Amino acid sequence: MNIKIGCCGFPGGMKKYFEEFKLVEVQKTFYKPPKLDTLEKWRKNAPEDFEFVVKAWQLITHPATSPTYKKAGLDISEQKRERYGFFKPTDEVFEAWETTKKICKTLKSKICIMQTPAKFKPEEENLKNMTEFFTSIERDNIVIGWEPRGKSWTPDLIKKICEKLSLIHVVDPFAQDPQHFIEDTAYFRLHGSPPGKKMYKYKYSLEDFKYLASKITLLPVKNIYILFNNIYMGEDAKRFEKFLKTQK
Repeated sequence: MNIKIGCCGFPGGMKKYFEEFKLVEVQKTFYKPPKLDTLEKWRKNAPEDFEFVVKAWQLITHPATSPTYKKAGLDISEQKRERYGFFKPTDEVFEAWETTKKICKTLKSKICIMQTPAKFKPEEENLKNMTEFFTSIERDNIVIGWEPRGKSWTPDLIKKICEKLSLIHVVDPFAQDPQHFIEDTAYFRLHGSPPGKKMYKYKYSLEDFKYLASKITLLPVKNIYILFNNIYMGEDAKRFEKFLKTQK
């Protein structure tokens, strides 16, 4: 079993991060993609065996009314706002995928993560858009993971969609079990949210690590990606790595 541990972002700075980890999920690509020459420098400065996972540009998954557009400084005209997000089969969304794909190629990323907001619900139009989007795009051997947010997506429906569209079900293992794997790979995003806890501000405990390890051992896959996404992510990721070493 190949367990890969990293963070959603570069806590402590990129240079230090490259010295401590072998995996990162890039967050800047979700908000406003960096220039390709910047990404080329990242790839050059990273160790040869370092792996980048790309979080897809929000133009694909999030509507223009999302506060994340404002955070990224994206100014979309009123006339075009309906053409963005929710996998809508528009030129703007397909172009955003082409941009995301170039990023993946530049960083030599094998996996791209698409996270949909809680407002993206299993409605007929959304399901139709997902099908058209994922059956139309060229993936160029990039494996795509989908993380649905919100409580309206049932495990059975998630499994059905992921099987149909060849997606990894990306999930927080403290909230739900993964429903589908691709290429013998599982992908966890840990948002600091064991039931009843403080989500992003939460710091994982030894008991949490034991629970997570028990989940891992039950997975029928060889490759497991574990990405921490809480304010203590750098510290927690290193602590979990050390914990796993004590279990061998």
